[in-house]
Amino acid sequence: MSGERVERRLAAILAADIAGYSRLMGQDETGTLARVRSLRRELIDPKIAEHKGRIVKTTGDGILIEFPSVVEAVVCAVAVQQGAAEGNSPIPEDQRIEFRVGINLGDVIVEDGDIHGDGVNVAARLEGLAEPGGICVSAVVHDQVQGRVDCGFEDLGEQRLKNIARSVRVYRVRSNRGAVPAIGPMLALPDKPSLAVLPFHNMSGDAEQEFFADGIAEDVITLVSKSHGLFVIARNSSFTYRSRTVDVKQVGRELGVRYVLEGSVRKAGDRVRVTAQLIKAASGGHLWAERYDRDLTDIFAVQDDIAGSVSAAILPTVERSERERAARTPPGSLDAWECYHRGLWHFAKFEPAENVLATGFFERATELDREFSAAHAALAEAYLIDANIFRPQSEREVLVPRATEHARQSVVLDPTEARGHAALAKCLLIVGRHAEALVEGDLAVSLDPNSAMAHFAQGFARAFSGRPADAIAPLKLAIRLSPVDPSMAQFLNCLARAYYWMGDYHAALATGQRLRRTHPSFQSVYRTLIAALGQTGQAGEAQSVMAEALRRFGEDFRSHMVPLHETLSRLRLTTMIEDRPQDRDHLLEGYRKAGVLD
Repeated sequence: MSGERVERRLAAILAADIAGYSRLMGQDETGTLARVRSLRRELIDPKIAEHKGRIVKTTGDGILIEFPSVVEAVVCAVAVQQGAAEGNSPIPEDQRIEFRVGINLGDVIVEDGDIHGDGVNVAARLEGLAEPGGICVSAVVHDQVQGRVDCGFEDLGEQRLKNIARSVRVYRVRSNRGAVPAIGPMLALPDKPSLAVLPFHNMSGDAEQEFFADGIAEDVITLVSKSHGLFVIARNSSFTYRSRTVDVKQVGRELGVRYVLEGSVRKAGDRVRVTAQLIKAASGGHLWAERYDRDLTDIFAVQDDIAGSVSAAILPTVERSERERAARTPPGSLDAWECYHRGLWHFAKFEPAENVLATGFFERATELDREFSAAHAALAEAYLIDANIFRPQSEREVLVPRATEHARQSVVLDPTEARGHAALAKCLLIVGRHAEALVEGDLAVSLDPNSAMAHFAQGFARAFSGRPADAIAPLKLAIRLSPVDPSMAQFLNCLARAYYWMGDYHAALATGQRLRRTHPSFQSVYRTLIAALGQTGQAGEAQSVMAEALRRFGEDFRSHMVPLHETLSRLRLTTMIEDRPQDRDHLLEGYRKAGVLD
C-alpha cells in the first residue's frame, strides 16, 4: 500500500485577531477596513518581512503567521503591538484597532501552503487568552526565548484550553521597559505635578541587599505620596522597572508622569551612600541631584531629606502643613526596618509561597519593634491576601480576625498610617460592618491621596455597601495610580461588580471580560460575568461561561454561587459576604435569567 506522504515540521506559529472586530465593523465598516489595511501596509507586513515570517492565511479579523524561530516571532509581535499602541494613542478608545496575539512552538502538518495540527490550535487558543494589545505564549516558547529577547514574562499558570486535551502553561509577555506591550493608550498627564519613583539601584555587589535599595525608594514614595499637591505612582507599578535599562522618556509615557526620581544605594559595613536625581521625563533634563554619605543609623534622615528636596523641586511652594503631613516616626530598630522591607519585597511578587515568606518577615518586624505601625499594616494585608485569594475559604475564620487585629494595631500606633486604615476597611467589610468600612476607606484616602490601595479600599467599601456608582471613580483612580499593579485582578474584579450593581451591565461585561482574559484563574469574575450576561439576555453565552468555570474550579464554584444554606455568621467568613442581602439577590436574579439556576 502507498499513500501521499504527509509533510510535517516544527514551526513557530503566531495567531492574531482584532479585538471587538464585529463591533468596529458595525460602527464604521468602511473606516475600519481602511484602518486595518493601513496597519497591514505600514506596520504589520513590514515587521513580518523584517523577522522572516510567512503569512499563512488571513481572515477578516485574523492572521496566521509562521516564523523560522520563536525569537523572531516574539520580537515581531512586541514590535507590532508597541507600534499599534503608539498609533492608537490619539484615537477614541471605542474606535481603536487592537490585536490579541498567541504564540506557540509545535509540530505542524503542511498542506498546499496551509498549516494544521495541535501546534496551530494551541496558538489560536493562546490568542483568545490575550487581552487587547497583549501577547500570550506557551511554556515551550517562554523557555526558548527567555534571556534572548528584550522581554519579561508573567506566569499565568496552567490553563485548560478549549479542545486541547492537555493543560498548557501560559505566560504573558512584558517588555523590559516594564509595561505589557500595548497595555492601553498612552496615559494622559494628571492635572497636578506627577512623579514616579523608580527602584533605586543596588550598588553593593550583593544581591541579598536588593531589598535594602528597594526600602529606600519605598519610604521616599510613602513620604512624597502624602502631599496633596503631587500625583505619585504607586510602588507596585514603578517597581516593575527594577533591574532594567530604563529610558526615562518611555517611563514617563508608560506611567503618565511628568517627573521621574531615580537613584542608587551602596551599603558597606555600617555606612551607606545614597544618590538621587530628579528628571523631567519629556526631555530627560535634570532638575535636582544629590549624594548622601551617612551612617546607617541616619538612613531615615536621608529619606526625609530626599523627599523634602523632591517636593521643593517640583512644587512652586511647599506649604508647612504638607510637610507636616509627610512627617513620620521611623521605626526604632533598623533590624525591624530591614525585616519589613524584606517582607515587602516578597509580598510584591503576589504568589502564595512568596506571601508566606512576606508574612514571616512582617511578623518578625512587629516582634522586633512592637510600635512599628507600617509593619502591622503590611501584616494585615498579607493575611487578607491569604484569606481572599491564596488560602481555602474555610481558613477565613482564622485569617480575617488576625488581619483585623493587626490593622487596628497599626492605626492605634499611628493614626496617620493610610495602609492600616485601608486594611481595616477591608476587614470590616468582610465581616459585614459596612458603615465602619466606609469611614475607614475615606480616612485612608484623606491621609494618602496617592495610595492605590487606599483608593481601592474606598471603592471596595462603597461598591459592597450600596454605593456602587460612588465606587467607580476611586477604583479607576487606583488603576491609574498603579497601572501595572500585581493586584490588578482585585481592582478589576471590584470595578466589574460595581458596574453590575449600578445596573451598567455592558460595562460590567467589558471589565469582566478583560479580567477573565488576563487572569483566567480568578474565580469571582465568572460569577459577575454570568449574572451580567443573564441581565443582557445572553443566556447561551452565560451557560458557556458557567461550563468553563465548572471545568476550571469544579462543583465548588456552583456551591459558592448560592450560599443560602449557610448561617449568616458562617457566611461572613466563608464567602465574599461583604455582599448585602439585596446585592446577593441582584446576583441571583442575573443567574436565573442566565438559566444557570432553577
